[in-house]
Amino acid sequence: MGIKSILAKPFAKYISKQVKRDAQLAEVHQLNWLMNLVDEAKNTVFGKNHHFAEIKNYQDFKRLIPIRDYEGLKPYFDRMVQGEENILWPGKPLYFAKTSGTTSGVKYIPITKASIPYHINSARNALLCYIAETGNADFVDGKLIFLSGSPTLSKTAGVLTGRLSGIVNHHVPGYLRKNQMPSYNTNCIEDWEQKVDQIVEETYNQPMTLISGIPPWVQMYFDKLQEKSGGKTIKEIFPHFSLFVYGGVNFEPYRKKLESSIGKRMDTIETYPASEGFIAYQDSQTETGLLLLTNNGMFYEFIPTEEYFNENPTRLTLKDVELNKNYAIILNTNAGLFGYSIGDTVKFISKNPYRILVTGRIKHFISAFGEHVIGEEVEQAILQASKTFEVKVTEFTVAPQVNPPEGGLPYHEWFIEFEKKPDNIEAFELAIDEALQQKNVYYKDLIVGKILRPVKITEVKKDGFIEYMKKEGKLGGQNKLPRLSNDRKIANQLGLQH
Repeated sequence: MGIKSILAKPFAKYISKQVKRDAQLAEVHQLNWLMNLVDEAKNTVFGKNHHFAEIKNYQDFKRLIPIRDYEGLKPYFDRMVQGEENILWPGKPLYFAKTSGTTSGVKYIPITKASIPYHINSARNALLCYIAETGNADFVDGKLIFLSGSPTLSKTAGVLTGRLSGIVNHHVPGYLRKNQMPSYNTNCIEDWEQKVDQIVEETYNQPMTLISGIPPWVQMYFDKLQEKSGGKTIKEIFPHFSLFVYGGVNFEPYRKKLESSIGKRMDTIETYPASEGFIAYQDSQTETGLLLLTNNGMFYEFIPTEEYFNENPTRLTLKDVELNKNYAIILNTNAGLFGYSIGDTVKFISKNPYRILVTGRIKHFISAFGEHVIGEEVEQAILQASKTFEVKVTEFTVAPQVNPPEGGLPYHEWFIEFEKKPDNIEAFELAIDEALQQKNVYYKDLIVGKILRPVKITEVKKDGFIEYMKKEGKLGGQNKLPRLSNDRKIANQLGLQH
């Protein structure tokens, strides 16, 4: 045991107690943050336009601040990008987190001096909660890798600009900097495939203990490691590798293949960071779900997903949410975002403390026939069927086929890249369909009523999804494949491979 792991344990216990204490005071912290945010931003352009000085409680806040997405707040973002101060938050942002959007093109999300510590400390606290609960701290003495975007930053009207992962890279604590891999120069490589090849070369003979990244891109790294090793498992290449940290997508559909590559079941920590704020993380290896961070620079609101597109949807604070119900999550932050919809949906599975599951994207669904199938449902359906048939899935996405070229009833088309295929593809299709019917009564009604036929699988060739993401300019980093779509844009591109 090294000096870092020895020192980490008492610090982990201290932080873990603080995290638990905050969780018990969640509703108090939330109301405090609401009024603090309003007070801090009352003299900004946004604060004056929305009469922040008149806000005395949440009812006032709801009345004066509408729900908007990036497009709705774009006039304010544009003024910040042009160099104006005091627009959404006092002064200028410390950074712009640059992301690519489907409707708005490039997005510039402000990160302020007030908000950046919450991005950094939340990631740290997730690891410390793990140490406090398990007593496992040895990983801090080994090499740690964060598979992320380039840390190269540009300037926009004098404000440093780059991907969130690249910005955060500049704030890795000094005591971990020597443990961090890959090298700065390698991390700056923009071409993802070239970058992963170089990471493999740099890390192959290193004592890796922690690996972090989005599962499909970590799998790509593992595949290249195994290719270099002549087929060794990851545990043979990295015998001290003990902790996998991930975020951005549900891990379960990837678990079987990743663990097969590793050669053992791993301890994992799920995180829920966004450019707009660090929302939640897995604070326990024994409890399901992610701890919602309620004393973290943000005030949350929740809209029942079935009301999201209504003119005046119900807006709830934390104390009014119900368990096992899907909500669109709305953020109000100390980076100056108010009534901001990030497009994610969550479900509460505990209120003491408040724990959530991330269930999908509000705009990623299939409802071509009124069924409104969501990401959580398709992920659970394929996971259930894969366990029964001992199938390993590399990646998948789902789209409606409204006018089948072969004729007959329409259906949901599942594009799947298999690591290990089922012996009977038709039986596997039926297993997925039956699981989906169990999870979505509207879909079941369409199948029973013979409006739809059961799902059809279209097999995607090896690395087909990687080729698609590469073609779209979204290979690697923090990019994620949409799990399902209400149109056939992705499906048509994948169909060209056949």
